[in-house]
Amino acid sequence: MIITCKSVSNVVIRTLFWLVFANTLVTFSVNASQSPVKIHGQLAVQQGKIVDQNNQVVSLAGPSLFWSTKDKEGEPFYHPQTVKTVANDWNATIIRAAMSAQGDGSYLTHPDRLRQKVSTVVDAAIAENIYVIVDWHSHHAEDNIEQAIDFFEKIATKYHQYPNVIYEIYNEPLNNTDWSSVIKPYAEQVIKAIRAIDNNNLILVGTQTWSQDVDKAAQDPILGFDNIAYTLHFYAGTHKDDLRIKAKKALDAGLALFVSEWGTVNANGDGEIAKESTQQWLSFMKEHALSHCSWSITNKDEGSAMLKPTTTNVGPWKDDELTPNGLYLKNIIKHWSMPKNEDRGL
Repeated sequence: MIITCKSVSNVVIRTLFWLVFANTLVTFSVNASQSPVKIHGQLAVQQGKIVDQNNQVVSLAGPSLFWSTKDKEGEPFYHPQTVKTVANDWNATIIRAAMSAQGDGSYLTHPDRLRQKVSTVVDAAIAENIYVIVDWHSHHAEDNIEQAIDFFEKIATKYHQYPNVIYEIYNEPLNNTDWSSVIKPYAEQVIKAIRAIDNNNLILVGTQTWSQDVDKAAQDPILGFDNIAYTLHFYAGTHKDDLRIKAKKALDAGLALFVSEWGTVNANGDGEIAKESTQQWLSFMKEHALSHCSWSITNKDEGSAMLKPTTTNVGPWKDDELTPNGLYLKNIIKHWSMPKNEDRGL
């Protein structure tokens, strides 16, 4: 048998190909097995904490999308590539779809279009094995309870079998929208409709004063349903110790909290990064194992936007396509980790 240089070369090439292919398969398998939903599975609320399928306290971190209003700044990023980018490049374990539910161009005027945008994000999150919040993004949800119920019934019917999905039924009630007489009755009706279809997945309930008065909810919590958590929203440039005191009261009362929206800037969504205050909030969220979504993925020209106004692609993004806030939040999300429960005394 005559062995030529060409035959040896072919053998080497084939061997290298199969080694690379096998390594790719192994890498994919490892990544899939380490993905958030594969690790944590079904989430639940136990004794005021959000726990996973192993009864371990879990703290998720990721970005929130911007309002999905038709033809506005946030809508283009309701895209599978955006979800893939934050899941793979940012190590996000969760993403929030802030579906517009007030005003022109919202779900109230274009229900099919906006529901499809949400489904696009949810489908992509399921494909990437991360969690996803479906948010009724409104300050006046009680005015449109029939539409909210219909929307969440449709979402629950389509996705109830996926532990990835978390329902956020009221983004931010206003300061003059009373918890006990308005928000709570609204929430009970929407929760009842969801639970008729989906018995298990987490439901997040907004609280009075732009989801800050969690202490009021703690004094008069929703009863009769499992796996209910309450939203705490803050913007580090505006909200300081007084809001953390409220949150601590609610936690001490046994209320499960979820920071479904927070920002590094002022409450109006603009301004510079308040780094000292942000670090205090990050320490608080780590101490209490709070999951969180930061505001927001959009190229709108404001301080809280993660993308520069000139960034129009839906991902992946180079660092110079991100704003200072985007770079800062990407780093927080990418390196978010929690100590083991036993190390935290849980």
